[in-house]
Amino acid sequence: MTPKDLVPLRNHVSSKVIGQKNLIDGMLICLLCNGHLLVEGMPGLAKTTAVNALSEAIDGDFHRIQFTPDLLPSDLVGTDIYRHEKAEFEFRPGPLFHNILLADEVNRAPAKVQAALLEAMGENQITVGQKTYQLPELFMVLATQNPVEQEGTYHLPEAQLDRFLMQVVVSYPTHTEELQILELDHNKQKAVKTTAPERLPQKDLFAMRSSAADLFLDPKLARYIVDLIQATRNPAAYDKELASWCRFGASPRASLALARCARARAWLDEEDFVSPGHIQEIASDILRHRLLLSFEAEAEGVTADDLIQRLISLVAIP
Repeated sequence: MTPKDLVPLRNHVSSKVIGQKNLIDGMLICLLCNGHLLVEGMPGLAKTTAVNALSEAIDGDFHRIQFTPDLLPSDLVGTDIYRHEKAEFEFRPGPLFHNILLADEVNRAPAKVQAALLEAMGENQITVGQKTYQLPELFMVLATQNPVEQEGTYHLPEAQLDRFLMQVVVSYPTHTEELQILELDHNKQKAVKTTAPERLPQKDLFAMRSSAADLFLDPKLARYIVDLIQATRNPAAYDKELASWCRFGASPRASLALARCARARAWLDEEDFVSPGHIQEIASDILRHRLLLSFEAEAEGVTADDLIQRLISLVAIP
């Protein structure tokens, strides 16, 4: 399988979502890396539309959950139902047993519900009572959260955030893109028919994953990845200001994610090997949700992206 085999899927999502290249690329990279995606952006920026479009072009089932403060863990994982006719309990699977799960406004659910995702996202299984159930081989969580409207929300804990392979920030469209959005909506209002996309078979997706994972990563660049992650834990060795910005660094999951996603990024670009540019291009989406800023940095208006860009400028490429 080659990157050209993903073109129909990309084209379908692009036809439903104007602009937002970073979001579309993030979804494709997470698909190739068997990872989960956290999408942050203001309301109305087509986060949900993008996930719906992705699910339409993949051979698998899709489920959307609107996270609310009254949601229960059993609403996600399922529950044991007592059958009187059989005089025994029978497990009724919850939404987590679908291939693609949209967790809309994930930070509106309480900690117990968020914790129900941990085992599923980390180990591709869930435990109910004394039994463990395996989730589908193709299992992907795409969660959204708004950077505003913090009333009645629950901050995602660091352990939860670390389970997401990437965090993509969605920005407002440009003037030209917004004109195209108006045209797209006008066509919808006129009920203009669009052809149904050819759904990508799961076996083809798994073959693409294998192909992307086999892409060559030079040992020197592997050391560069580790150097970047190590620098988040020991920033004082590089720069005093960097040390004053970073409160906690990234875990080894970040190193694994950066290597996997750099390979996927290079594969999508139809390259035969990973370059430093691929690592630097993907670094913000990998590290953005894994770094904790100091109170001093927040007071100065420093963002996680500012910290990451400074990190890239300080850590030398071998």
